[in-house]
Amino acid sequence: MRADLISVTAFCTVLAVILLLCGGGAAVEDETEFHGDYSKLSGIIIPGFASTQLRAWSILDCPYSPLDFNPLDLVWLDSTKLLSAVNCWFKCMVLDPYNETDHPECKSRPDSGLSAITELDPGYITGPLSTVWKEWLKWCVEFGIEANAIVAVPYDWRLSPTKLEERDLYFHKLKLTFETALKLRGGPSIVFAHSMGNNVFRYFLEWLRLEIAPKHYLEWLDQHIHAYFAVGAPLLGSVEAIKSTLSGVTFGLPVSEGTARLLSNSFASSLWLMPFSKNCKGDNTFWTHFSGGAAKKNKHVYHCTDEEYQSKYSGWPTNIINIEIPSPNGLDAYPSVTEAVKANMTNMECGLPTLLSFTARELADGTLFRAIKDYDPDSARMLHQLKKLYHDDPVMNPLSPWERPPIKNVFCIYGAHLKTEVGYYFAPSGKPYPDNWIITDVIYETEGSLVSRSGTVVDGNAGPITGDETVPYHSLSWCKNWLGPKVNITMAPQPEHDGSDVQIELNVEHEHGSDIIANMTKAPRVKYITFYEDSESIPGKRTAVWELDKANHRNIVRSPVLMRELWLQMWHDIQPGAKSKFVTKAKRGPLRDADCYWDYGKACCAWQEYCEYRYSFGDVHLGQSCRLRNTSANMLLQYI
Repeated sequence: MRADLISVTAFCTVLAVILLLCGGGAAVEDETEFHGDYSKLSGIIIPGFASTQLRAWSILDCPYSPLDFNPLDLVWLDSTKLLSAVNCWFKCMVLDPYNETDHPECKSRPDSGLSAITELDPGYITGPLSTVWKEWLKWCVEFGIEANAIVAVPYDWRLSPTKLEERDLYFHKLKLTFETALKLRGGPSIVFAHSMGNNVFRYFLEWLRLEIAPKHYLEWLDQHIHAYFAVGAPLLGSVEAIKSTLSGVTFGLPVSEGTARLLSNSFASSLWLMPFSKNCKGDNTFWTHFSGGAAKKNKHVYHCTDEEYQSKYSGWPTNIINIEIPSPNGLDAYPSVTEAVKANMTNMECGLPTLLSFTARELADGTLFRAIKDYDPDSARMLHQLKKLYHDDPVMNPLSPWERPPIKNVFCIYGAHLKTEVGYYFAPSGKPYPDNWIITDVIYETEGSLVSRSGTVVDGNAGPITGDETVPYHSLSWCKNWLGPKVNITMAPQPEHDGSDVQIELNVEHEHGSDIIANMTKAPRVKYITFYEDSESIPGKRTAVWELDKANHRNIVRSPVLMRELWLQMWHDIQPGAKSKFVTKAKRGPLRDADCYWDYGKACCAWQEYCEYRYSFGDVHLGQSCRLRNTSANMLLQYI
């Protein structure tokens, strides 16, 4: 998966409203709300893949380079050392694929604190290009957020979940982070996770289930976590993970795809993002522990429902991997091979390749790697990681479909309607490992169809909505299963609006396991945000799904639209007079001075009801002099 180069303003804005505008008071009289002083809430940030700085914890002399690695030197990401001493940099990044230990000559560890997630590669030029959370922190300072109200929990994103706990005690520390925040500030926390950070948080919830006595588990969650915002969560995995495994993804760095593949396959976390079927899951570890089954080692089973074998492509739009192999060896390891392939053995004996196709289930259960093990030296290592670190994980099998987290307030947010990769065609390149495979074609999901890289329409399960350019819609939208039996759907323009283009459909029937799509008309060239919100929900729970048109996976939380909606939702929640569970979508006006701008057509500030021209020394253009007529607090009263 690409590095999550995001600079988030949204979550900080939530806390800004809490600290500056509420000063305490009771919330809506509902079990989903926190009754207390909202200025005591904390924010817990769980970053995504490759979004935490790694620093050297070794002394490494780099021959033929003036730059060496010393303790606390930046490794991920120091572009200068990457360019001048790539071999040394590689040693500090790579892990042993079997035991996840460091290279004998160099080791790296994650940095700590907020500084670890601001910029990956600080500098005048590289800083802005590698910004992660820096702009978000600027917002926090601007809105007067207390330094102890925001806690970053960076982690070594190269490791499997088991190794995170074994080597770094990460989940123990995360539990202590929540407990410390409660003791320090007196209130629960809001969790904000992006991309793979959601996988980390999910594993933490399952680990916590085994750590805490069952009767206290939900009590602990209610006491320590008020809301969970899952942004861009790859709930059923991402196809880009398998692309990285077979051919390498460079993350935009000046390295070859072969080098990127070597690194990726040494990181056990790459399999954490592997696509898998919604119809297959591992054993319930929680019940296994309490039924005496924990003593039965290596007995973990991957169960699939009948629907898995009756449906095509494991529910995904198409087969994720289509790969040519040059000989008949390995077909026995491929149980779903068709009769047509078997009949083609004569061609294979003549040296003609045969195309084998693999679904999400056949990736997650290791069928792909068993089929190509004679042609790819990494297959044995991948099978080892898959079994030991995921299928036999002592807490849970992460390659299982998500159930709704047992948290009172859950908001699932993702981008949609962008061209997204959903499948690949591979063939032998004729080069030695790690460049032994080449991508010959890519399958994309577009609205209503699947197309190849050349533009040819491809058969498959094409849907009316597509993903966020990195994660397919099928994976992002799995959280719609968390919604209740009746859902209110609202579609509104993303920019400020007067409500004339807001469309609402109430009490839409929703069957668990089936997708729910807004059947509404969109104006051309207008970006919308679609809200799916519980009308009837699990007692004491509140669930919402937000779809943002054209919001890119890496940049979604840069979006001022997301910032505004998070702000308004939390502002609504803290008001004693709020009459509904969710904030009204009737209209959206400017909320900050930055939302006001100059309308050159009318020769005045736009949104005259809210904004006025008020010059201040230092303004360099007309738009900067357009400011709110009233304070943000007064502007927010209309959204109660």
